[in-house]
Amino acid sequence: MRNGSRGTAPFAPLGLAALAVAGAVIGLLLAASVATSSAAPTAPASTAEQKVAPGWDRLKSLVGEWQGSGKNGKTVNLSYRLVSGGTVLMETIDAGGGEENMVTMYHPDGDHLMMTHYCAANNQPRMRAEKSNDPRSISFNFVDATNMAGANTPHMHHLVMTFPDDDHLTEKWTFRDNGKDAMEEVFTLARKK
Repeated sequence: MRNGSRGTAPFAPLGLAALAVAGAVIGLLLAASVATSSAAPTAPASTAEQKVAPGWDRLKSLVGEWQGSGKNGKTVNLSYRLVSGGTVLMETIDAGGGEENMVTMYHPDGDHLMMTHYCAANNQPRMRAEKSNDPRSISFNFVDATNMAGANTPHMHHLVMTFPDDDHLTEKWTFRDNGKDAMEEVFTLARKK
């Protein structure tokens, strides 16, 4: 460093060849960094370890169209489809006779199954599945509801789904009024082929 100049004098002994090598090394490091960051993300360990709620696979197997009858003999059509990235099963109930369709949404909640029934009674009961060792039946019990003035407000209170085989399904709905079971509706269904 003559004459007090600062410039590049400390690097002068390295020469241009050394600077070229250093630039190449930095370039390789940057390329490796970009390649690593653009690699496909891996699932967190917790995802692989999560337990599937009992009955969820059975519910997902319902996807498709179903037809049958209610207690009164009227034709009823049910449709099942997975929504929200496969995390929710949407059931649409068409009981015919000009009645509005009702929708029920089923989903896992940790190691439980939950459902919300959007009812023609103008309320939305939520039910949780009981733990059971019977793979041919799922029983949902009332937890709470929206748009209900109180416990005596008429609402769906219980649902039992029975699966005799992969192509047959029975749904037994219990309607509660004034704190007592007031009516049952049973749908006996077969998968449309």
